[in-house]
Amino acid sequence: MALGEFHHFGVPTKAKSKGETYLEGAKLYLTDPAAHPFRVEFLRFMEDSSMPELLRTWPHAAFVVPDMDAALAGQNVLIAPFDATDEFRCAFIQDGDALIEVMVRRK
Repeated sequence: MALGEFHHFGVPTKAKSKGETYLEGAKLYLTDPAAHPFRVEFLRFMEDSSMPELLRTWPHAAFVVPDMDAALAGQNVLIAPFDATDEFRCAFIQDGDALIEVMVRRK
């Protein structure tokens, strides 16, 4: 299966960033990668975030794919698909030492 279209590079940080948005369910602040010239998304997790440590400490690459099920088939799924925003449904996989976010546009 083709990777799909690169969307952003996610970087965990402890520093506050301009224009952060809070995601209550994940207990995390994040920036809009479309507002960054290199499509970087900064993620700042609250101490009591229940998100996996790997996501809280490792950078990730994110790709928009046409089919979530096909993208996840046979992969080591770290976080099952969830509705991240009004626009995207997302999941995270681990491939060796790489953390990858798989995104599908919601209809």
